[in-house]
Amino acid sequence: MATIDETIDVDVPVRTAYDQWTQFEEFPHFMNGVEEIKQISDTLTRWTTSIAGIDREFDAAILEQQPDMVVAWASVDGTTHAGRVTFEPLGPTSTRITTHIEWEPEGIREKVGAAIGADDRQVKKDLHRFKEFIEGRRTETGAWRGTVHGGHPTT
Repeated sequence: MATIDETIDVDVPVRTAYDQWTQFEEFPHFMNGVEEIKQISDTLTRWTTSIAGIDREFDAAILEQQPDMVVAWASVDGTTHAGRVTFEPLGPTSTRITTHIEWEPEGIREKVGAAIGADDRQVKKDLHRFKEFIEGRRTETGAWRGTVHGGHPTT
């Protein structure tokens, strides 16, 4: 299992950063290799990715979501992929975003890429593009303020 841990500070309030992160269908604007994400329900997303010539489609369930604090997910079919993103206010206009991602590289290209840190570099670049995206807009494209515990919405 490969793990990726990255952190970035963004110059927007925690609510703005978190609200934008809940807009999964906007991820292709700042995540390289993410072709499309469809929000199937409050707790289910369908991902289509193309990274280094490897195309994948998989569903991921939102397992935990607490406004302005955390979003956690895990794949439910096919690709083994899970993660957690936390949001920490650094002041009224700044937020620290920390990502922890676990995934299972498949095939020689992915295994070599993970071994040499290509996946870490990609996540770092994606976080920088998120920073540029949200700081450039200064406001989120939408928001979902619901709470999810154990994969079930509670609001």
